[in-house]
Amino acid sequence: MRTDIRAFQPEHHAQALALWESTEGVGLSDADSFENIRRFLDHNPGLSLVAIEQQAVVATILCGHDGRRGLIHHLAVAPSHRRQGLGRALVAQALAALRRCGIQKCHLLVFQDNAPGRAFWEHLGAEERTTLSIYSMQT
Repeated sequence: MRTDIRAFQPEHHAQALALWESTEGVGLSDADSFENIRRFLDHNPGLSLVAIEQQAVVATILCGHDGRRGLIHHLAVAPSHRRQGLGRALVAQALAALRRCGIQKCHLLVFQDNAPGRAFWEHLGAEERTTLSIYSMQT
């Protein structure tokens, strides 16, 4: 089967959400609603990607930036498509897109208890920043 990587479009949201809901280690909130994802995609055109096989979303990466730093969310690959380089390909393309935007560093968030996710990122050379803490506030 041929798997195509293309820009994440709003019409991919329903399938992407189903993938995220079924992927261990992906945390979801109201920020993942259709409207919020559409706004994220509009704000960061062409940076987020999906992998499609036979019209089905089999992998995703949400990628954006604030003009200074990139941020990756929701890298998810369907179990049937893991260990084939698809996650690495999505990351490589997202990072290349950030470089084209002049972004030199990208952060990503991984839950502490997501051992497979942590191992994936460490394998790619991501460095855990133990000197930082993340805080969240409602606006």
